[in-house]
Amino acid sequence: MSQYAKPLAQALLSQKLRISSAESCTGGGIASALTDIAGSSSYFEYGFVTYANEAKSQLLGVPAELIEQHGAVSQEVVEAMALGALKASKADIALSSSGIAGPGGGSAEKPVGTVWLAWAWSEGGLIHCRSECCLFSGDRVAVRDQAIDKSLQQALGLSLLA
Repeated sequence: MSQYAKPLAQALLSQKLRISSAESCTGGGIASALTDIAGSSSYFEYGFVTYANEAKSQLLGVPAELIEQHGAVSQEVVEAMALGALKASKADIALSSSGIAGPGGGSAEKPVGTVWLAWAWSEGGLIHCRSECCLFSGDRVAVRDQAIDKSLQQALGLSLLA
């Protein structure tokens, strides 16, 4: 389990907030980390595993043109995923991931280990979104684990959880 799951769960519970995830390369790992904790039904809303581009469009409303133009592993798509999960789930916070965990699939532009993460949240009636591109090292499991940890760690730093 991620070292950040329990502190994030505690912060969500204390603020009476709900969270959702929209995942590609982490394959449900963010949702799993958040629901490994007893009582997670009090703060966990939805978990979307949208590995296929079609699923990103159908379930999260990511425009197919956006995926075609920028690729699934991009700032534009990962932010659209987070915003789509926030809207579809009516959670207060949504986390998203899209990347190349390996061992294949990388390119010079997007090597194995490239992962885009995004965080979308509603605060004071306004929708906020931020994203970050990470380059993780190691095998497929290591890349995915690092992405999950980073996603949860950064969620802890969101202003509405402070």
